[in-house]
Amino acid sequence: MTYKYFFVLLALLFSVSAFSQRGGRPQTMISGRVISTEKEVVDFATVYLKGTSYGCSTNEKGLYHIQAPAGEYTLVVTAVGYKTVERKVRLIADDRVKENLVIAPLVTELGEVTVTTSGVSRVNQSAFNAVAIDAKSLHNSTQNLSDALTKVPGIKLRESGGVGSDMNISIDGFTGKHVKLFIDGVPQEGVGSSFGLNNIPINFADRIEVYRGVVPVGFGTDALGGVINIVTNKTPRKWFLDASYSYGSFNTHKSYINFGQTFDNGLTYEINAFQNYSDNSYHIDTYVEQFNEDGTSQTIKDKIEHVKRFNDTYHNEAIIGKVGLVNKSFADRLILGFTYSKSYKEIQNGVIQSIVFGEKHRKGHSLMPSLEYRKRNLFVRGLDVTLTGNYNDNLTQNIDTATYRFNWRGESRYNGGTVGEQSYQMSEFKNINWNGTFTAVYHIGETHSFILNHVLSSLERKSRSDITSNISDYTMPKETRKNITGLSYRYMPSDRWNVSVFGKYYNQFNAGAVSTNSSGVGDYKRSETRVSTMGYGAAGTYFILKDLQVKLSYEKAYRLPTTDELFGDDDLELGAINLKPENSDNLNLNLSYSRTFNKHGIYVEGGLVYRHTKDYIRRMAGDKYSGNTYYASYVNHGKVETKGFNVSARYNYSHWVSLGGTFNYMDARNKEKYATVGSTNESMYYDVRLPNQPYTYANSDLTFFWRDFLVKGNVLSMMYDNFYVRTFPLYWENMGASSTKKRVPTQFSHNIGLTYSIKKGQYNFSFECKNLTDEKLYDNFSLQKAGRAFYGKVRVCFGK
Repeated sequence: MTYKYFFVLLALLFSVSAFSQRGGRPQTMISGRVISTEKEVVDFATVYLKGTSYGCSTNEKGLYHIQAPAGEYTLVVTAVGYKTVERKVRLIADDRVKENLVIAPLVTELGEVTVTTSGVSRVNQSAFNAVAIDAKSLHNSTQNLSDALTKVPGIKLRESGGVGSDMNISIDGFTGKHVKLFIDGVPQEGVGSSFGLNNIPINFADRIEVYRGVVPVGFGTDALGGVINIVTNKTPRKWFLDASYSYGSFNTHKSYINFGQTFDNGLTYEINAFQNYSDNSYHIDTYVEQFNEDGTSQTIKDKIEHVKRFNDTYHNEAIIGKVGLVNKSFADRLILGFTYSKSYKEIQNGVIQSIVFGEKHRKGHSLMPSLEYRKRNLFVRGLDVTLTGNYNDNLTQNIDTATYRFNWRGESRYNGGTVGEQSYQMSEFKNINWNGTFTAVYHIGETHSFILNHVLSSLERKSRSDITSNISDYTMPKETRKNITGLSYRYMPSDRWNVSVFGKYYNQFNAGAVSTNSSGVGDYKRSETRVSTMGYGAAGTYFILKDLQVKLSYEKAYRLPTTDELFGDDDLELGAINLKPENSDNLNLNLSYSRTFNKHGIYVEGGLVYRHTKDYIRRMAGDKYSGNTYYASYVNHGKVETKGFNVSARYNYSHWVSLGGTFNYMDARNKEKYATVGSTNESMYYDVRLPNQPYTYANSDLTFFWRDFLVKGNVLSMMYDNFYVRTFPLYWENMGASSTKKRVPTQFSHNIGLTYSIKKGQYNFSFECKNLTDEKLYDNFSLQKAGRAFYGKVRVCFGK
């Protein structure tokens, strides 16, 4: 299916709307006023009696009047950007009932997120393919944010090792640079490794929103695969304290503290700090190079030894301070922030496990002041504005100066005067990032709304090295600036269906050094490029039945080249400043069913995914050569087509049991017919599945809760979950004999956990065992992850 048929499907999908007819003569009336927690009148709110056709909208004074037969009802109030409120009412014949209601704003970028303590839930009214994870239900666990994401359909995480290792996230088959990360709607480009998803503790987030495929313009991003938005708690509290500490296998320590206050005059402050430390000293199974006394060495690959990692220590520390004003006439939030983070990482091995290092390491730090401004009903009712800005000074140092080489036993040998285990290196790279966002949402009654978003980001990179080399001799700064503007319109005539259409404008300026040498290395001169293009799309949702919802979305999307793709890494990767943006036709179809009856809750969903990507940015390894060293580079080449589906289900019984799981299949294939750009030679890999990508994976989880265990108000919970990945090939699967192909093996791992909460969650104690069966786990070929591990956590939480 191509995007040409999308609008036909969309028209068919929304060609019918809700039809209802009042029956019977009303015998009584209920009326009142709807106001917000900020004591503002809420006009155009929908007020109705649940399960009936009796309802109305509030007028410009927030007043409503409903006539209905006498009886007991549930009165429901809904309004765009506010939490839904339900209240039991009793209507008496020939009497008039007065019921005033207060509703609170939703603390969310899009005002459409509903989460439950069961884990994952649908972003209900949104037409976009999105889910939300309730992070609060996981705050007593030792998980980080990346662990929590594994419950989301279509998501696969791949790590190269233990704590602090390189991580790659995949959403519906799109990986790495195709997926963008946000915190409270602010892009997190260039913030440093301390704020990677696998380093941020779960307590940092109130919830996690995941938008798969088509992305709302409110994020102003160039993501092809999707967006992950970490939402923190912004609800003003008189005072609060949340602190935790965990310790576990491989000398792993994690701590977190968050405290703050909001005074009656609106002054607020908050301090948030966390750290991670681990030796990552787990055992792996590998062959070992043998150092002989005569100076020679040999490796017997058939002899596998059980050895411990010895150069893999990682630690990071971060502190975030915020101070400002809330709930003032001129601003709902006006916050100044400052973030400092640093990290240290020893590098144990290369891209494959047979390459081992004993002293190579990396360290860095980041300074980031920020500003946040939010105001509902700015100047006119219905206009909500958000402004954010941050400046990030990030420094990274790479050190590789050892004169020894090491084997997996930790034994060392003098390397004959050669300096550097991989390549002699003592360099630093300084990135200066500016990011600014502007978002305006304008509601015209309950039916129409517009969103205008603009994101500006810029980067300047300067590098220096204490070692003379072909690459690091040049001193020209590297610059890139991105401007992305989006405008969307949503038509929502009823709670039963709505449709959105949108357009995006992408603009990028790049400047940097380009080699004039035929080898691609050396003889640099400054070069500039500019790119501008338009994208567009539409999304809609319709409730076929009260509990059965369908979503359909299409986008012509673009991904602008990243800094590393444009400029390389100033080490062994060369950039290509003339890269064109990737462009993709994305189509999503999703069907979900949600039902609650008595004490039972059921949620089932299934989705179809189609992507067709052109000008695919491909990394070419070893195609540039200079000075006995091979370099990787980037080119626009190839078309990639992704077809897949995912299904998920969840069952809850009251507050006692939660059971759920997901299954995912994503088939991404090369659709480029020719071997290279401009070539007439047909590619041997045409229509072959992309190598080194998982395409079948699943997970499930089960949690039991015992309320009032031993003492009233205490809760004991027991958790079990598992993860399955089917084997997948490292290289193109159509090449070579099956017996000799290198493959990442099939894996099935299990985790268990126990948590006891005392005094309604003020004191919490947790114990977890990860990889219970001590499975050999690999996310990347030959890079073995940790075996069985045990962790304990203590958490205290106070406030009001």
